[in-house]
Amino acid sequence: MKRKPRSGVAAGRDRTRAADPDSSWESASAADCTPFADLTPDTLLDALTAVGLRPDGRLLALNSFENRVYMVWPEEGEPVVAKFYRPGRWSDAAILEEHAFVDELVAAELPAVAPLLLEGRSLHFAGEAKGAEALRFAVYPRQGGRQPEFERPQTLAWMGRMLARMHQIGARAPFLARRALNVRSFGEAPRDFLWRSGFLPAELADVYFGVVDAALAGVRDSFARAGAISGLRLHGDCHAGNVLWTDAGPHFVDFDDACMGPAVQDLWMLLAGERAEQQQQLGEILDAYTAFRSFDPRELYLIEALRTLRLIHYAGWLARRADDPAFQRAFPWFNTTRYWQDRILELREQIPLMEEAPLVV
Repeated sequence: MKRKPRSGVAAGRDRTRAADPDSSWESASAADCTPFADLTPDTLLDALTAVGLRPDGRLLALNSFENRVYMVWPEEGEPVVAKFYRPGRWSDAAILEEHAFVDELVAAELPAVAPLLLEGRSLHFAGEAKGAEALRFAVYPRQGGRQPEFERPQTLAWMGRMLARMHQIGARAPFLARRALNVRSFGEAPRDFLWRSGFLPAELADVYFGVVDAALAGVRDSFARAGAISGLRLHGDCHAGNVLWTDAGPHFVDFDDACMGPAVQDLWMLLAGERAEQQQQLGEILDAYTAFRSFDPRELYLIEALRTLRLIHYAGWLARRADDPAFQRAFPWFNTTRYWQDRILELREQIPLMEEAPLVV
């Protein structure tokens, strides 16, 4: 369902929009409602058969909302994981850059899970269509593991060592087709999408967008205090759900949000609790990190700013997918009055946090 902007919100506002490789912070299209309507079990099995997998018919849907991910059992050998990319989100070039980055990590003996080469390729198409609107997929080996215990100092140290090595490789060359993490892509673009789309209740819209603008001013000030920070290729979404832990340590999965950005983006999501707890956790991480790679302490000015951008981006992401039936089932509380009241409160709390002195090395 396409929504019209609320005149009281959008009127008189001039938002200059820049291109974003995460392509669709534009108004929702009809295709967004059922992006995987053509992904039937037969389509899925035929696509996997076409790349030589010979599935035996058993499928298990795994937890994923942005894409569709399935455990698949072939007639012979171990199960594999098939990931079908959401149509229209990434270009082929952006997906292949993600694959190439993970291949670099694996070549350096880092524990990242890379797509399999089938028929000589890592990116495949279901059916005849090609390009960003097609059903594209990649196949991965199954990786076991449990959720990491980031409250343990040994775990944080291990993560620090692995992320430092990952960043050494990420700094070798830039992404060219994937987005950069910045105020525009993670703050202004989702804000502007919400503005155009008219999701918010009329009585909260002006309050919400006023708080977002104030929060973004704090983000810009944090980036100004940090100064010129070098960007590099990152995992981009390095939270506990994207790390599988075994006795051999961490295994990094799901590089779907890989981007250019500051190194601290892959570190701050490991932190939790009150300031004193986060300071101790940061010390464990950086003691291990700096044994392999230097860390610019000015990036610590960005921790709360990056957290703020993530909050703004997440609200826009949910709105962007609000007509997808899978999202409606998974997030029934989205777009309620209480939801937006909570978002206003958490952004108000972030503004003074960005003004505080940063954590220290």
